[in-house]
Amino acid sequence: MVRLGLITGFIALIGVLFSGLAAYRIHDQELTVDGIALARAIDVHASLVQDRLTERELLARVASGLFRSPSVIKANMLQPLRSSIYAFKTDFVVASWIARLRPEELEAAHTELAGAGFPNPTIRSFDDVPLDTQTLQRPVDVLMDVEPRNQEMSAFPGRCFDQHPILGPMLAMAMTAGKPVASDPVPLLRPDGPIGLVLAAPVLQNGDASPAGYVTFSYELAPLMLANDDLSLFSVVLKDPRSDNGELIENDRGVVISRTASPQGPTPSVTRTVTFGGRDWSLGYYAKTNTVTRARQTATIVAAIGLALTALVCGLFGYVAYNNLRLSREIQVRIGFERRLTAVIDELNHRVKNILAVIQSIVTRTLRHGSDIDVARELLIGRIHAMSNVVSLLSESQWQGVKLKGLFEARAIPHAERIAVSGPDITVSARAAQSLSLLFFELASHSDEGLSLVGKHPHIVAHWEVTGEESGPIFYFRWEEFNTSAATRRTDSDFGVILLDRVAPEALGGTSKRYFTDVSYVYELTAPMETVVDMSERDRTEQFSAPPKPVG
Repeated sequence: MVRLGLITGFIALIGVLFSGLAAYRIHDQELTVDGIALARAIDVHASLVQDRLTERELLARVASGLFRSPSVIKANMLQPLRSSIYAFKTDFVVASWIARLRPEELEAAHTELAGAGFPNPTIRSFDDVPLDTQTLQRPVDVLMDVEPRNQEMSAFPGRCFDQHPILGPMLAMAMTAGKPVASDPVPLLRPDGPIGLVLAAPVLQNGDASPAGYVTFSYELAPLMLANDDLSLFSVVLKDPRSDNGELIENDRGVVISRTASPQGPTPSVTRTVTFGGRDWSLGYYAKTNTVTRARQTATIVAAIGLALTALVCGLFGYVAYNNLRLSREIQVRIGFERRLTAVIDELNHRVKNILAVIQSIVTRTLRHGSDIDVARELLIGRIHAMSNVVSLLSESQWQGVKLKGLFEARAIPHAERIAVSGPDITVSARAAQSLSLLFFELASHSDEGLSLVGKHPHIVAHWEVTGEESGPIFYFRWEEFNTSAATRRTDSDFGVILLDRVAPEALGGTSKRYFTDVSYVYELTAPMETVVDMSERDRTEQFSAPPKPVG
């Protein structure tokens, strides 16, 4: 009996030791997994918020850059921009034109607002009190146009926002900085309206040092913050810049409200900083579950099970060892997935930055040298549509390349129905597709400005082929417009010349030439196939898109 008791006690001691070890390992692993999952979810969320803010600030910069008008007093100043600002799909609440008017211009502004059909054309303060224009000694900022023009929005034109406690300082900062500036959180449309932000972009014309006015966009905070649903690991708040302890958070009805954080209350698990409108904004993240308590509860359950099964310690040991191995594999798989996700996000950010840089170059060069706004707008929209088409094609192929014939679709370039396309349907790389898409658009957009000498539209032939040995094949492309000449064909724009002669050849590592024959206009491009196909880029994309491999 004594021996049996000693053996039983020894078995019980082994059971207690293994139960304690299993509880400790489970506690540590739960803390590690939950911490990694929460940190990665927060990083992804902050990155998405920053991307949304960057898109909206880019819209303000593009809108102010496209803004052209002989007079700032007009009440339909946003008319040339309406199609462009909606193309960005940034879900703004209100877009407006705020003109900076001298006292002697206010009477003309009143007349213009009345003629535009706004219900209250009186020049008045932001709280609807008419201004005494005789006492004004300096320019004032007057709202002259809004978008969308509905019944509620039409009541705002004519208001002066110089003395507004939030929008007034924002406009002054934008005038001083000369770039887009965001306001403090402010109720939109009415005092009890949704809380949002207003972004003001100053408009400079004819080399003036002082802005002629401001293009503004208003956004609700809830979509900007990407407030989470019930399944998320955290709740997100925006630190209120107007108060040290103030926070802005979305309630259960989806409305952003302001609250005061108690010094004795919980603090955010993580804080991230994003930039918008020349300012830094702090996002606070509160974990919805207490990972330490959860890990302790799990460890306690494991220990209780171990103690209850002391008689089966050998089986328990095998069970715990198997569970530990399985959990270790899951952790490694999760870590591998997070690393792969980080690499995918970095690659996506790199590609988005490249696309934004190309669009910025397109906008800058299209509007350079005082181009006619109508022509420049059509070219700009067409070039951006060409970029949008190639990005859509790349997205459909998971950025593994685009069929070359797909770049000649009617939605991508003008006059596609008159282009005779021939050549092997090769798949070009993402980088080459972007350059070739813009190249084809420039060639097509300049091919039909005038009629030919025989009274017919040009007939266009686009042909390419791959020549040379397998070790060094060469891509050769030829564009030929028949029934045209130097006298009838529209002259290539500055941007087009740079793209045809320098940008596209350099991007593909090749050479180009363009010339007129007796009956046609010819453009030729020659480049190594290794830069047109770019297998390294395809291999890298396939690596990112591959599922993580389990360890073991």
